[in-house]
Amino acid sequence: MKYLLLFISLIYAIPSNAQNKGVTLLILGTVQDGGSPHIGCQKECCAVLFDEPDPSRKVVSLGVIDHENQRTYIFDASPDFTTQLKMVQEYTLPERKAPDGIFLTHAHIGHYTGLMYLGREALGGKDVPVYAMPKMKLFLEKNGPWDQLVNLKNIELIEMTTDEKMQLTPNLTVIPFLVPHRGEYAETVGFKIIGSKKSALFIPDIDKWYLWEKSIVEELKKVDFAFLDATFFDANEVNHRDVSEIPHPFVIESLELFKDLPENEKSKIHFIHLNHTNPLLDLESKASMEVRSKGFQIAQFSGTFKL
Repeated sequence: MKYLLLFISLIYAIPSNAQNKGVTLLILGTVQDGGSPHIGCQKECCAVLFDEPDPSRKVVSLGVIDHENQRTYIFDASPDFTTQLKMVQEYTLPERKAPDGIFLTHAHIGHYTGLMYLGREALGGKDVPVYAMPKMKLFLEKNGPWDQLVNLKNIELIEMTTDEKMQLTPNLTVIPFLVPHRGEYAETVGFKIIGSKKSALFIPDIDKWYLWEKSIVEELKKVDFAFLDATFFDANEVNHRDVSEIPHPFVIESLELFKDLPENEKSKIHFIHLNHTNPLLDLESKASMEVRSKGFQIAQFSGTFKL
């Protein structure tokens, strides 16, 4: 019951478009691909959630709304796409069935499989723009069931080029950039999202910061907000698996990397894409209090930022 009341309060806290101006970034989800509770999990972190789901535990995704131009965009089509689209619609025109664009980071299950809801079995979308990198675009075109979305014109695939600006509206620009991450089917990108006044980085998945050809510390200087991969807090969470198969920067590694940043730079960082085992999902945990005491942020479902 408490989670139901929380969800209702979150939904009704969303302001109407009449109260908004400029560009809003909305956190639609913060959890790693497998969700929370996680399939097969018998640990304490999931035990209660199977019987009493927490409606704020949505798979990672961002919504971006240009209020002036009545345009909405979603970054990553997660398995929770249905309710996440509804959240975005509340900011603009609720009767609008689909966003004006969906941007995909890569071909892992939590980041593109929400596209299935645009098909004939569900929404029956009409040429919904889906922005994808070349390999990602080819993957969707050549493999079922995704090719059916293309053939039935439920979606319109738009190819992106790394580091190339895309002017979506007079108030909103998006720039994709390649990051190193497991690429079984497609490349992986992060996004720089530039509003009329502020900008944000979105990097939900990356192998390790030191493997990236760019410096994350330098990239932080160029933006106002950064939503960064924090899948695992430390190695203890994955002691039952070969960590080389699921590489991510541990939060403790990121804390060490960013420890000497000035406070105004640290406060830009919002850790996101949290595995179901990650103690940062509990704001009262020792790990969460440590992260915040050091000047960093933990991304929260339905959080909003003005761009």
